[in-house]
Amino acid sequence: MGPAIRIMMLVAALALSGCATTHPQDPFENFNRAMFRFNDAVDQAAVKPAAKAYKKLPDFVQTGVGNFFGNLEDAWTAVNNLLQGKVADGMSDVMRFAVNTTMGLGGLLDIGTEAGLQKHREDFGQTLGKWGVKAGPYVVLPILGSSTMRDTVVLPVDIQGDPWHHVYPVHTRNLGSVLRAVDQRAVLLDASNLVEEAALDRYEFVRDAYLQRRQNRVYDGDPPSSAYEFDVGPTAASSDSVSGSPGATSVTEATSSEPAAGAVVKVEQNGAGGTSVNGAAGETKQ
Repeated sequence: MGPAIRIMMLVAALALSGCATTHPQDPFENFNRAMFRFNDAVDQAAVKPAAKAYKKLPDFVQTGVGNFFGNLEDAWTAVNNLLQGKVADGMSDVMRFAVNTTMGLGGLLDIGTEAGLQKHREDFGQTLGKWGVKAGPYVVLPILGSSTMRDTVVLPVDIQGDPWHHVYPVHTRNLGSVLRAVDQRAVLLDASNLVEEAALDRYEFVRDAYLQRRQNRVYDGDPPSSAYEFDVGPTAASSDSVSGSPGATSVTEATSSEPAAGAVVKVEQNGAGGTSVNGAAGETKQ
């Protein structure tokens, strides 16, 4: 069964699971909370322990793994920056990929950053957002974590755009994908622990932080000021809570201190686990 068929089945399941919610962008809250609990169980049982073991490896090994997969991401980022009309950023990404692949031993060394070539992270969901396609409802995907309907529908495009997806034999690709996920989870161990300790409702905290961060990414850190809190429709504007619902975790308040702000940024970046979201790590995304 291909990725497109699985995405269609998930969309159909979501359509059947709609429920009343106090958050205007989360009409599938019952389904999402159930999937959040499932992801969290997988994370606690397998992914987080693997990440803790991985953190015991020498730093140069972890850095090399992160650099290698980050270099592959630069290729797809370059395509999306060019599609968004950000020619300078796109050409910078092309140069990063070329320099790191050749002079950086296949990407194990990040020569591009040392040369002053800034790291960007772009995907096709962001490209569609730049073109004016609305995000749609919030969705929690199995294993992958937080997403939106727009990003879920185009997920097969992002998968095809990932150079690692075209590596053969398949067992090598699968082993690399597991290593990549563990590496990304290891980067976020401290941030996820902070969320687990600080948030009264971790689901709401992760959802609100993800939606705020995703909005900032689509607009390169400068979202338009309007009555539309996210890019999907009107909300009850509130100065102290992203969700606008009674009892919701306030992302505005959370970002007022440095540790919590780091968690808001980082929670969105992990691709495996209940406090996670969407795959890949560490820098400010543009």
